[in-house]
Amino acid sequence: MTLRREETVWIPESDLEGMSVDTLAVRAGQIRTGQLEHSDAIFPTSSFVYGSAAQAAARFGGDEPGNIYSRFTNPTVQAFEGRIAAMEGGERAVATASGMAAILSTCMALLQSGDHVVCSRGVFGTTNVLFQKYMARFGVETSFVSLTDMEEWRASVRPETRMLFIETPSNPLCEVADMAGLAQLARDNDALFVVDNCFCTPVLQRPLEQGADIVIHSATKYLDGQGRCVGGVVVGSEKMMEEVYGFLRSAGPTMSPFNAWVFQKGLETLPIRMRAHCDNALELALWLEQQPAVERVFYAGLESHPQHELAKKQQKGFGGVLSFRLKGAREEAWGFIDATRMISITANLGDVKTTITHPATTTHGRLSPDDKERAGITENLIRISVGIEAVEDLKTDLGRGFQALQNASTDNV
Repeated sequence: MTLRREETVWIPESDLEGMSVDTLAVRAGQIRTGQLEHSDAIFPTSSFVYGSAAQAAARFGGDEPGNIYSRFTNPTVQAFEGRIAAMEGGERAVATASGMAAILSTCMALLQSGDHVVCSRGVFGTTNVLFQKYMARFGVETSFVSLTDMEEWRASVRPETRMLFIETPSNPLCEVADMAGLAQLARDNDALFVVDNCFCTPVLQRPLEQGADIVIHSATKYLDGQGRCVGGVVVGSEKMMEEVYGFLRSAGPTMSPFNAWVFQKGLETLPIRMRAHCDNALELALWLEQQPAVERVFYAGLESHPQHELAKKQQKGFGGVLSFRLKGAREEAWGFIDATRMISITANLGDVKTTITHPATTTHGRLSPDDKERAGITENLIRISVGIEAVEDLKTDLGRGFQALQNASTDNV
């Protein structure tokens, strides 16, 4: 016999109306059980039981709300979805197994054969591959344009265009899109405007408030913040998210309860972390600009950045990712990276630990040489996801890279 022990104390519903993103990150979306736990509960179960065959039929038939099967209904996942939806200002969120699964689910749910997508060139390399190679097999054509050239966007829109897709700031050159302008272009052409908000998170910008229809995250990055789990999430209107949810229910690119719980814990510290990332990244970018071996630094917080004023208008901070070009080519970039002794050589970003990578051979390695050139992914480009370590220690470690370049130059004389 299964025993039930539940408290009978009545706890009033939380009223979070009008509260800040900082508060929503901690309080929104919690599903408290009859045990009245203070921390978020985790439900590592594949299925759920019913009181009768009739109740099971009602649940499966959609006549009664409630959990059915963790591929598409799980309280822990729903709690994470509720929290990120509140933070982004969306009606509903759908969590997925990865950030790429979030993009795929959005496309499969809302596009069909014959549709056309306009996508910025400055997206994650695998996003480019998904559109260019795999969505094309289903009859969805994609045109790639400059993130910042509104005339190129306008010229690329066709009668069959159904989606404008961007990352802003872009990966890895930190270009910033005019979201209000693109939102208007999408509305004028009856297309969806989809924004990957991975770099900024809702702490720094909320694209739905600037006209986006859908916001996508790789939860693997800043939402977790400690490199522990892989996941994604889509946020938007109830109507559109019901379509995305329908695809997830049938195809199964599902977030696990454990990962959802980890992401929910990550969200609680997201505002604090993002401010620390921003502070460190700006100081490091200013320092890198002064280094003789650096050709150019890409970071929207710098006054030298071409979209600096736009970023100030759209964002509450400039983010934790920067990139820079060394004077040289791949050999110099690899030598610089290999000389570091604290910073992690890995392609992940959004971690409290600073990471460094060579985009041309990692994150964007699957792009053709022509696509790399158009996207500005050169062999001398290095990307840094700035963590929350002491910034002076980061300078010390990167200084090893500059010293290695100087030593190599001396040896070649």
